[in-house]
Amino acid sequence: MNLLDRLVSYPLGAIAVLSIAASLEAYGDSFFQAGFYWSTGIRRAMALVAGTAILAVYGALVNVPRWDFGKLIGVYVGVFFLMAQIVNRVRFGHWPTPPLFAGGALIVAGGLVIAFWKG
Repeated sequence: MNLLDRLVSYPLGAIAVLSIAASLEAYGDSFFQAGFYWSTGIRRAMALVAGTAILAVYGALVNVPRWDFGKLIGVYVGVFFLMAQIVNRVRFGHWPTPPLFAGGALIVAGGLVIAFWKG
């Protein structure tokens, strides 16, 4: 059993791995957005290369551990939503709108149901 498998076998470890993965995915996506829309020349190329590298690390982080993929995705979507809003604020200076808060609450609630409903 590798280190990631051991880490995700504990609820807090799984949440930590999912949080790191969500941060990587959101930041990787933000580099692509910056590369496609807000950069030119070498800055565009650097942003796209950075986005590719970050998303590769994200992909490895969520796919190396052996965990229940269906349950993982349900929980991950909630965690990713939260991280994406943080990255949106930090990288682009945008605050979530009321519809984002309302929809996001439903997304996070769904993730919590998937994570904690025993049945």
